[in-house]
Amino acid sequence: MNQPQEFCMTYSGLIPQKDGKKIVRVVFERGKDYAEGIVPSGLIEKSSGFTKEELQQLSGYLIQNGDDILAKAKEVNPLRNWMKKK
Repeated sequence: MNQPQEFCMTYSGLIPQKDGKKIVRVVFERGKDYAEGIVPSGLIEKSSGFTKEELQQLSGYLIQNGDDILAKAKEVNPLRNWMKKK
């Protein structure tokens, strides 16, 4: 019997775009599989190992939870996090 593997989701801080809007980059990982998406559009830009159906589900998740992900991304301080790793 195939046991479902756990996903790991990581996200960036807010990234300003040329048009003045801000996005968040999100990465889903499951073992060696990965998918990279963008909030708020839900667009999955890169992936490996996920089925089309799974990618559609991940895209839907990004769209449905976009506001929450954006709010959490506002709290990310890349410089502070980088300094902790040194």
